[in-house]
Amino acid sequence: MSLLKVVSDQKPRQIAVRILKERLLEGKYAENLLESELAAHPLSSADRGLCQELVYGVVRRQATLDWLIARKTAGRTQKTLLRILLQMGLYQMFWLDRIPNHAAVNESVDLAKELGLGSQAGFVNAVLRGYTRERVETERLLEELKVREPALGYSHPDWLYQRWATRWDREKAVSLMEWNNTPPPTFARVNSLKTDAGNLMKQWEAEGVKFLPMQRGWVEAELVFQLESHPPLAGLRSFQAGFFYIQDPSTLLAAREMYARPGETVLDMCAAPGGKTTFMAQQMQNNGLIVAEDNNAERLSLIQENCARLGVTCVKVELTSANAKSDLRFDRILIDAPCSNTGVMRRRVDLRWRISPEEIERLRLTQLELLRNAAARLKAGGTLVYSTCSLEPEENSKVVEEFLGTHADFKLASQRELLPFADGVDGAFVARLIRPRAEYSS
Repeated sequence: MSLLKVVSDQKPRQIAVRILKERLLEGKYAENLLESELAAHPLSSADRGLCQELVYGVVRRQATLDWLIARKTAGRTQKTLLRILLQMGLYQMFWLDRIPNHAAVNESVDLAKELGLGSQAGFVNAVLRGYTRERVETERLLEELKVREPALGYSHPDWLYQRWATRWDREKAVSLMEWNNTPPPTFARVNSLKTDAGNLMKQWEAEGVKFLPMQRGWVEAELVFQLESHPPLAGLRSFQAGFFYIQDPSTLLAAREMYARPGETVLDMCAAPGGKTTFMAQQMQNNGLIVAEDNNAERLSLIQENCARLGVTCVKVELTSANAKSDLRFDRILIDAPCSNTGVMRRRVDLRWRISPEEIERLRLTQLELLRNAAARLKAGGTLVYSTCSLEPEENSKVVEEFLGTHADFKLASQRELLPFADGVDGAFVARLIRPRAEYSS
């Protein structure tokens, strides 16, 4: 919120309304719409920050905002555009402390007029001004709601909250929901194929980047940095030169468990956009072969772009279907499987409203099929790493257990789960499986 300021120009709010409306009417993801809109309509840093905060904040707090609206409208359903204006106004009032109440109200009323809702401007004014008069009481009610109805108070689907509270406990489930409602920081991984941490830090200082070192048990010193503030990354010479890659530390665990070595042949089965692929290339010192597969041709281009920028030359990019009948066998295989993404919900703001228990079951079957396909392509003595960014056991340990139950030639070497409330990073699951050579197998 420190980047936000009150602006008289309505452009960022107009763009936010357009994104939120299209999201609801066409079922598109807010993150994708925001990226497209900001590319088409460049904004100042402050306006860009406000637009993003409004979009992400309204989506995250959707259930709680609708609860506030229902209290003042006798539960009547509002038309899409009117509902969005009320949501945005209330979000600014109760969650953006840099925007005074009167500004949030006035901007919302003006926006209603600009968007052709002049006849509803008085209604917008009445609802929002009603809450300005009851601010202290409303803040108390919002805190009580978190205790009485945690899913509604923290704006998550109730089935998801109940699932997490049953698995862990209420306190941990609440902590996870709080995490999901917090804007994520930006992390950068040093690309040792082109530079080292010392030189990169000097360049960042010259470019106006403020950063802090970040270390975990699976991340050594001066590999990952948290970027506290920075100019637009794409414009930095250090970015253009490929000195770093934007990557959450949790995603490095799977690549670490691969233990890829120079000269080996490695398969990355679900590789796009290439974060794990390029880190493994870094581990292998660009010596060997990494086949990076994905079933989406457009996403394959992201791998190619990232490899080119980072100076990675040991990667061969291919469509998944192209290798269906390949006789090539690999020393190591990574499956970063499609999953429910519940471990990265704070980064994917729409996700909580789209995932369902049925989707988790569907994904489980896909994940098992990927493991079976990978098994047929791994050499004896090879390593198979299975990873997700899900927190759900059905997609993680239970998938591994089911696979091992039908593949006696594989052994579980290790598995680990990263939990936001325990590890301070996005959620992830990683299992390392090995196929012993015949002479050592029992």
